[in-house]
Amino acid sequence: MTDSVPIIDLSALRAGEDGQAAGVAAAIAEACRRWGFFQVVNHGIPADLTDRVFDQSRRFFALSMAEKRAILRSKANPRGYYDRELTKNARDLKEVFDVGFDPFPDLPSDHPKNRLPVDGQNQWPAALPDFKPILIRYLGACEGLGQALLEMLCLGLGAPRDQLSGAFGPDHTSFLRLNHYPLEDPLDGDQGAAALGDMALHHHSDAGVLTILLQDDVGGLQVFARGAWRDVAPTEGALVINIGDMMQVWSNDGYRAPLHRVTSVTDRARLSVPFFFNPSYATDCQPLDTLIGEDGPHYRPVNWGTFRQLRSDGDYADYGKEVQIADFRLG
Repeated sequence: MTDSVPIIDLSALRAGEDGQAAGVAAAIAEACRRWGFFQVVNHGIPADLTDRVFDQSRRFFALSMAEKRAILRSKANPRGYYDRELTKNARDLKEVFDVGFDPFPDLPSDHPKNRLPVDGQNQWPAALPDFKPILIRYLGACEGLGQALLEMLCLGLGAPRDQLSGAFGPDHTSFLRLNHYPLEDPLDGDQGAAALGDMALHHHSDAGVLTILLQDDVGGLQVFARGAWRDVAPTEGALVINIGDMMQVWSNDGYRAPLHRVTSVTDRARLSVPFFFNPSYATDCQPLDTLIGEDGPHYRPVNWGTFRQLRSDGDYADYGKEVQIADFRLG
């Protein structure tokens, strides 16, 4: 037993060594059962690309507030910049920028083929010409890694590796977020802002299937495991992976979506870039038949589009109790 989040080497998958896939899947499954978190190395996303993503993130958040708010996201269009997001009905000490997956990237983001329900359209800062191509390239790299990890998650459950692939067609709803955790509240003195909570990011589980996180070396990310908050220490060259609510439902609690948070850091600002790997909005998530034991399914079907919309609404205002998968639990 260890108190450190496992680090799993994916080089065998990158080399196409199918015979090694079972070992990788078993290591991932064990991490998901015990932690819901793990880190991956030799994942195939080049360091020069992640460096460029961080560079563009710094450049973006260094823009004036007027330039950032020119592409402000809204409840109607949840893509772009935002500086007053709520988690657990408390405002986080952070700024974010969201860019969604466009099924047809060669077409404009506002083209009808790229307009998905509740998703709006991507917005881009005019002052940063390299911002869009770099983020789109990284979005695609994360999508490929997400597909590979999904296959390993299925194998770890004893299911065919492509069991869940059909939920991630051209209309999958994955998106990328840039997080900036500043040292001082960017809304200090704004009388219209909700009260700031006591965390840079308050405790929560992710709503979707899995998250791929690129974090800098500042630290502050913690996962709640075995009765205590435990640090997810930055590891050079690694990406942090965590399970989301929909995978917990599909696995009938075989994999658990863990609570995690980001503590306030007092000496340096922090950057992180999560990629949320999410299915089509039409997907009804329910326990896989092969995982239903004598006690039956633990959840009634959860429509991803409805669940995502309810969770997204809570980012903008305090609507009371935030929707949770516990609301769909049977028995």
